[in-house]
Amino acid sequence: MIPVLDWQRFLSGDAAGFVADLGRACRGPGFFLLTNHAIPTALTDGIFGAAERFFALPEAQKAPLDIRRNPHNRGWVPGGSESLDAASGQVDRKEAFNVGLDLAPDDPRILAGEPFRGVNLWPALDGFDAACLAYYDAAWRQGTALMGAVARDLGLSPAHFDGAFRAPLATLRLLHYPPGGGGIGAGAHTDYGALTLLATDGEPGLQVLPRGGEWTDVPHLEGALVVNIGDCLMRWTNDIYASTPHRVRPPRRQRRSVAFFLDPDPDAEIAALPGTGAPVYPPVTGAAYLRSRLEATYSEDT
Repeated sequence: MIPVLDWQRFLSGDAAGFVADLGRACRGPGFFLLTNHAIPTALTDGIFGAAERFFALPEAQKAPLDIRRNPHNRGWVPGGSESLDAASGQVDRKEAFNVGLDLAPDDPRILAGEPFRGVNLWPALDGFDAACLAYYDAAWRQGTALMGAVARDLGLSPAHFDGAFRAPLATLRLLHYPPGGGGIGAGAHTDYGALTLLATDGEPGLQVLPRGGEWTDVPHLEGALVVNIGDCLMRWTNDIYASTPHRVRPPRRQRRSVAFFLDPDPDAEIAALPGTGAPVYPPVTGAAYLRSRLEATYSEDT
């Protein structure tokens, strides 16, 4: 069962109760639904409208934005170009569009060649970039606020993770799953970063595989975000938190969703947190870990 957590409870006087429920969700299913969150409905409507317009473009207009031509994990992801479950031999049918931290071409981080630092690629659609960046900023704020609650659950200062998410490798991903046709919408996988915040259009398809359980449908709750733990946070917590495998079945009707992946700063060290015992994993930087996972995901070199 996927628990439901109310963000306003955290803000309105019962932070301790929220944190306790958050800890149980992170140690158990690794997924929860977040209601009354801080992303305005208008921004959610705007980003779904932007996705609708982008995915309706002819392929010839999307091709120059192909992510495989860009070393910074930004741009259009054609259907069939990713395989999140490579061992299955299946490629994902989904189509996507990635947006990263918005930087000017002369930003010192780009000029210095920092990993994954680059400019965003934009289609010629009025207002598309503004809709994406407004949603990105709101999701970033909500995600980092949740990390403060995570720190409290782990017995750390609420500000413990602040330094790891000042200019993160976070990615906003618009997703389109075409209906029917067999195959898999998105293969079974775990997410790479700390947290994922997912907004859905209500069309079923997302399934999770909790520890010791069976594949379970994730319910849709109008206005709620689906939040899950990623591998970086599982590594930070020495496997105390669960980064749960999930997949997307091909929908009966067209399915759209918007994911925000809160990956840490490129130089943030992902190492066992104080009080979590002997390290299960060797330390790794945010950039090195993201690069290793992306290299395993694409069926062609990026």
